[in-house]
Amino acid sequence: MRSLIKRVDAGGNVVIFPEGRITVTGSLMKIYQGPGLVALKTGAEVLPISIDGAQYTPFSRAKGRVRQRLFPEISLTVLPPRHLVVREHYRGRARRIEAGKMLSDIMTTMMFDTSNYKTSLFDRLLDARKIHGGKHVIAEDIQRVAIDYNTLLTKCLVLGKALTRFSRRDEYVGVLLPGALANVVTFWGLHAYGRVPAMLNFTAGASGLIAACHTAEIKTVITAKRFIRTANLDDVVEALSREVEILYLEDIAERIPLLTKLRGFVIARFDYGLKRRHRQRGVSPSSPAVVLFTSGSEGTPKGVVLSHENLLANMNQIAARVDFSAQDVALNSLPLFHSFGLTAGTLLTTLYGIKTFLYPSPLHYRVIPEIAYEINATIMFGTNTFLAGYAKNAHPYDFYSVRYVFAGAEKLKDEVRELWENKFGVRIFEGYGATECSPVIAVNTPMGNKAGTVGRFLPAMDSYLEPVPGLKTGSRLYVKGPNVMLGYLLLENPGKLVPPQSEQGEGWYDTGDIVDVDEDGFVVISGRAKRFAKIAGEMVSLTAVEALAGRVWADAQHAAVAVPDERKGEQVVLMTTQKDAERQAIVQQAQRDNISELIVPRTVMPVVSVPVLGTGKTDYVTAQSIVEEQK
Repeated sequence: MRSLIKRVDAGGNVVIFPEGRITVTGSLMKIYQGPGLVALKTGAEVLPISIDGAQYTPFSRAKGRVRQRLFPEISLTVLPPRHLVVREHYRGRARRIEAGKMLSDIMTTMMFDTSNYKTSLFDRLLDARKIHGGKHVIAEDIQRVAIDYNTLLTKCLVLGKALTRFSRRDEYVGVLLPGALANVVTFWGLHAYGRVPAMLNFTAGASGLIAACHTAEIKTVITAKRFIRTANLDDVVEALSREVEILYLEDIAERIPLLTKLRGFVIARFDYGLKRRHRQRGVSPSSPAVVLFTSGSEGTPKGVVLSHENLLANMNQIAARVDFSAQDVALNSLPLFHSFGLTAGTLLTTLYGIKTFLYPSPLHYRVIPEIAYEINATIMFGTNTFLAGYAKNAHPYDFYSVRYVFAGAEKLKDEVRELWENKFGVRIFEGYGATECSPVIAVNTPMGNKAGTVGRFLPAMDSYLEPVPGLKTGSRLYVKGPNVMLGYLLLENPGKLVPPQSEQGEGWYDTGDIVDVDEDGFVVISGRAKRFAKIAGEMVSLTAVEALAGRVWADAQHAAVAVPDERKGEQVVLMTTQKDAERQAIVQQAQRDNISELIVPRTVMPVVSVPVLGTGKTDYVTAQSIVEEQK
């Protein structure tokens, strides 16, 4: 380090690989602090240079993780120079560590900035086939039929062509299917011919589905007879059929002529022709790529329109921080109408060459651990509720092969995190997101993990914290980045896109969440802005109430809601599955934790089950209704 510092001080240039070795993963590896210290000591500019394509050569150290080939295209991308500026109060070792973190951030930002996200999903699928090979197996479901890239492209071209008879270009087409290959093929089939899938929540009931179709002006819904029969949705689909045209995949498949199948098989083998045809259909990176509907956990569901660029940017943001590999095997039981299940659990894995096993329900707590063991899963996705269920029912060896478990959608409880670490030796990486952000905003990673937080903001994300009157800690979070949605579709103005609007200006999205960000950049979620009760002039977090109850009854589920109170403005009612729950137990816990009794709920209501949405989140709308009826 001294020699390098002298060299730079004398006016020389030095080239340093901050990872200290050639990558063996094809992704960014550990960043050493030394190069950051050199830049800091000398005041020299750091010039980030990205080398891409060398990992595919026969000389690569990533053999077995990526497909090698002769003479791949290799690019060098030089980004603008940067100065490292460390805050003045850092001294000694802390200064060196901070310089290393800043250099690491520059490198991850470089990984994202040089990634290709200004394209279409379908073009990116063709690129993935070129990288990993047409015979690379990419997905499997409970029918135990595995498909490779060539088969996926053939099927989606054949099905997509058949669907063109029932829809127009750029039209929103409803998809009412479980997590299975049929859903994946339908999604890509619509994209192949310039249609936009609108992923419908089959747990929303007839009224919810009809409202979603009206909101997005959906005229056609694709589903499957077998799914409708198995999920007991006959009455729901019958009601829906009065509003839209229902297409069954079984009926469509029977009418596809052999010549169309042969044509699809041939066309699917030629990337150039497919890309040219796709671009002629007017699909651009900024075009709508999917419509997802918010869970409605606290209000009326809205249609969220995400572009190709939004989705690809979010995948690349995640991949800049996590070393995914084509050797990985992902187990995704989250529904594809859920933004986490679609973006991270299906699209990211498909476009990064990760074989994905699709399971139709996250609620089968005994089955899913067995499947993870059988398929040698290395990556899993889930919510706190689902992960707790798996851990309680799994054998200690069921998750022996798992490298990464990512949790989102709801707060990860400490006892669930500790149970996975102690029983399986697996860390859960908690993240945070919103459907409107494609969805991931922040996430913990192997190289940056802090328990009790949701990780650090992803590269290329700007954030703004607005103080909230009445709150002593925490601020309202606004975010901006390439992954923020095109806009909303609202029931009161069907079909019209409403861009994200906030007091911070164009492009800023108001998350509605109250957060703290520590000096290392890790984000701590206090709760939803709407999920605060005002008691005697004080703002009380309903999320904090649930956390307090969780420390008393760790194995139970809890939901806190606020109802009017004549004396204090509002009071908190706790709904809990703890049979013998009494308020005094929470009072005693609050005293032990030295917490104000304002956080103790006025009423404790034992119930058989807390209402939950299909996404795994607590259904606070239903919970509020139940409490108000009881009151």
